Amino acid sequence: MIDLNATLIAQIINFLLLVALLTKFAYKPLMKALADRQAKIADSLNTAEQERAEAAKLKLEYQQQLLEARTQAQAIVDKAMRLAEQTKEEILEEARSENARLLKTAQEEIAREREYALTQLRTEVVALSMAAASKIIGQNMDTASNAKLVADFIEQLDEQKVGGLPC
Repeated sequence: MIDLNATLIAQIINFLLLVALLTKFAYKPLMKALADRQAKIADSLNTAEQERAEAAKLKLEYQQQLLEARTQAQAIVDKAMRLAEQTKEEILEEARSENARLLKTAQEEIAREREYALTQLRTEVVALSMAAASKIIGQNMDTASNAKLVADFIEQLDEQKVGGLPC
């Protein structure tokens, strides 16, 4: 059986005192440290989750901003293309109108030159005809009669287009 002696009782008391002291000075601070650590870990997890959610939100915002920037860039490119096309059309239209104006001016100049050449040619023909007629007739008629005679002859030539000349 168990022998109860003073040593056993002293050991039991020492053990109980040790348990009481350890509970008061070691177990409670240890449990507090574990609880603090657990709270810190839970807080870190919550903070990490919040930061992850915030990062996902920022990523979505950045993607939207990037999409918006791309849309704006495409709109700017499209606008520049339309402006370039419009400018090209304006330049082409100006070139066409300038070309038409120059062509009209050239045609008018050609017509004036042609009229001038025809007038000169008629004058020369009149002079040559007068000279030829004087030699053929042998006498000189008055200048007005000569001019009228030659002018009538030239008029007839113009009407009949005699000689193939485009008068």
